[in-house]
Amino acid sequence: MWMILAWLVAPAVHACSRVLYENGKGNAYTGRTMDWFEDMNTKIWAFPKGMKRDGGLGDGSLRWTSRYGSVVASVYDVASADGMNEAGLGANMLYLAEADFGADECEEQKKISVGAWLQYMLDSFGTVKEAVESLRKDNLCVVAPDLPNGEKTSIHVSLSDAQNNSAIFEYLKGQLVIHEGPQYRVMTNSPPYDQQLALNEYWQRIGGLTFLPGTNRAADRFARLSYGLRSVPKVNSSELSVATVFSLIRQISVPLGVLDPAKPNQASTLWRSLLDHQDRRYYFEHVKSPSVFWIDLDKLDLSQNGLVKCVVIDGKDRLLSGEASSNFTVCEPFEFLKPQGKGDALV
Repeated sequence: MWMILAWLVAPAVHACSRVLYENGKGNAYTGRTMDWFEDMNTKIWAFPKGMKRDGGLGDGSLRWTSRYGSVVASVYDVASADGMNEAGLGANMLYLAEADFGADECEEQKKISVGAWLQYMLDSFGTVKEAVESLRKDNLCVVAPDLPNGEKTSIHVSLSDAQNNSAIFEYLKGQLVIHEGPQYRVMTNSPPYDQQLALNEYWQRIGGLTFLPGTNRAADRFARLSYGLRSVPKVNSSELSVATVFSLIRQISVPLGVLDPAKPNQASTLWRSLLDHQDRRYYFEHVKSPSVFWIDLDKLDLSQNGLVKCVVIDGKDRLLSGEASSNFTVCEPFEFLKPQGKGDALV
């Protein structure tokens, strides 16, 4: 009962949602909404394999070389928040108010900025199982400085792959909690995932044809998205699969201005993305654009000799449609989120 009460009084903000759909042929598609209260200066990046990376926190930072090339969406020019690699592994970063990464200094763990956490997963692993086996060792110290706008960096991350496997990664009270399995297909925000599952079980007993909760709160969206996923048909073609997933995430998106009715020009849903894990296509839809565009990873040079490229999702680029790999231009990679020291500026 206390979880129901907590859900009733939870604030209806930071309303991202994610769903993993399996079509009639067993192919996997992941869709997500990016719901936020201000523009995040999103760019789409093409990162080749073989990049020398580090956790962005100076001495003691994790260092690695990317095994896989990837296409990602960045936020605030300091974090990889969404994307897919050339092995078909996809990752989505969503808000979680209860996230607690623990101490910033870890004696026996390598440090990594929370802005690099999702990118490290895409750089390093080809499947959910491989990622879980490595990350479960808990060898990383994830450091979460405040965002450039002063907001707390409270997030959790989902992974999905071409084998229809799924995993949710949350730091709670300084401890990494992992939910792995193909049954974990829906993800929203607060409360933590185990409580989300309990709340959804309650609504399943009521039955979606009887009543579904209708607010934009995370637990309500979890219940409605779960019901929608159970209700849509398992189509066979890629085209219908993409259309099915877009229909699921569009109907769960928060309309413009709803997060703060006092500010009617404030965005709620900023954009939506869709990952086709088998055909390795990254679909993107800006809320203010009439069109969807996508990137076919096979049309990009993600080899070790490839160049870092990006597409700025602003102005005319917001109106992209169709396959858009030719619209990438060479860019300098952004630096991952780091603490803002006295006299220092965030990237």
